[in-house]
Amino acid sequence: MNIQAGFKPTAAEAALVEAYDKQLGDLPGDGATLAARDALLSDLKTAGLPTRRIEAWHYTDLKSLLRAVPAYRDEMTASRVDPIVPGSTVLSVTNGKANLRSLQDGISVRSYADALLDGSAAERLSERDRDDAIGQINGSFVRDGLSIEFADGLEVETPIEIQSVQNCGQVSTRFPVRFGAGAKATVIERHLAVGDEAALVTSVSDVRLDDGAEITWIIFQSQGEADTHLAQFKASLGANANLRLYVINGGGKLVRQEIHVAVAGEGSNLTLRGINLLGGESHTDVTFTVGHNVPHTTSSEVIRNVVFDRAKGVFQGQIRVAPDAQKTDAKMSCNTLLLSDDADFSAKPELEIFADDVQCGHGATVIDINHTQLFYLMARGIPENKARAMLVNAFVAEIVEELEDEALVESLEGVITDWLDRHA
Repeated sequence: MNIQAGFKPTAAEAALVEAYDKQLGDLPGDGATLAARDALLSDLKTAGLPTRRIEAWHYTDLKSLLRAVPAYRDEMTASRVDPIVPGSTVLSVTNGKANLRSLQDGISVRSYADALLDGSAAERLSERDRDDAIGQINGSFVRDGLSIEFADGLEVETPIEIQSVQNCGQVSTRFPVRFGAGAKATVIERHLAVGDEAALVTSVSDVRLDDGAEITWIIFQSQGEADTHLAQFKASLGANANLRLYVINGGGKLVRQEIHVAVAGEGSNLTLRGINLLGGESHTDVTFTVGHNVPHTTSSEVIRNVVFDRAKGVFQGQIRVAPDAQKTDAKMSCNTLLLSDDADFSAKPELEIFADDVQCGHGATVIDINHTQLFYLMARGIPENKARAMLVNAFVAEIVEELEDEALVESLEGVITDWLDRHA
């Protein structure tokens, strides 16, 4: 494919087009899949990467921030690591290639590459809109992932960790997951680097909760210091479904994590909790939309951010309430602990309400360490650096403790403490 007239690419844009040309013969897919890929790349080439002029990307000018794209490499040197929660069932994807294994009865797992090859993935291999750079890049380059289905009424006691591990190059994966009516499970979607070389990682998770499903989904991202991580989580909730979504960012040079949830069934509920641990000169953007489309639904979002050094963070959150969505109860807050004069955080909470019988609210705060609390701890013989670490840890631990599962809470607190020990 030739670069279209009028398209003056940046180095990263040119590298993406060149990478597509080089990989096209190796990317899995039938004719329908190839047509979908071509359409996505064409849209990307026409508009280029988004800039701050596009409202949804105002705080993350991807055209400027994505300065280089590492070449695709076929080395499969990465391997799975121990799960976050001991005893979890691990489904691993190493350098973008799925490693299949059998799970308990009632859970079916299929390689996403098979869906690309037979064309069944082509219809959903599409962008959300013309500004959806993540969907465009991922859909153009995705090679594999996991398609998972949970049977109606299935209750899974052990956490399932979808572990995507890479060490270099370009990695694009997809994870379509369906939970049947009344299913109950905990899933940990984990993205991590095991090498020092730069990588461009894109990921799209497309999750559907049928009526009455109760799901805890945890996204934990710990990419390398030179990595770019562009990810989407999309979910649709059926009637009386309950999704508890936890997002923890603890790595990456350039990170954009999008979350788009449709609260589509009456009586359904979304609980979102986010922790962003930002250090160095990283840039991390969490952009969130929730659509309340029917009456009698609820959602609650709390985001906690800890920002060190010269790091920059972004939270954009929007609650949309449709005209028919009476009795909606939705609340959102973003709290930031800014621990450096050179650090920066931008928060943009929004409400878009077209119904009149609702309870909706939002808020944002930016604070420093509470010096009264710091003095209190130091007065009891605790060194200042230790006292500061304790206060920072308490700021984010409150979010994790809402999970109530002791093993899960202990494991997540452990990875958060390890990050703070390295950066505080």
